[in-house]
Amino acid sequence: MQTVQEGQCGLCNHFGENHAKSQVLVSILSSKSADAAVLDECGHPKLMSLHLKVTPISGCDGFVPAAQA
Repeated sequence: MQTVQEGQCGLCNHFGENHAKSQVLVSILSSKSADAAVLDECGHPKLMSLHLKVTPISGCDGFVPAAQA
């Protein structure tokens, strides 16, 4: 497990926003930790056309805090 910190994808509103909330996403938000193998789409409007797959510890300047789980 890896610790996910503020500013990283796992705590960003855009991480996995293009599908229904899953137990994995809720778990990352509540525990602030994630399995190193987790990948999900980045839904940032400027990046959606790239279909980026990112890990919860990835990050970019487009971070928007996710609502609490």
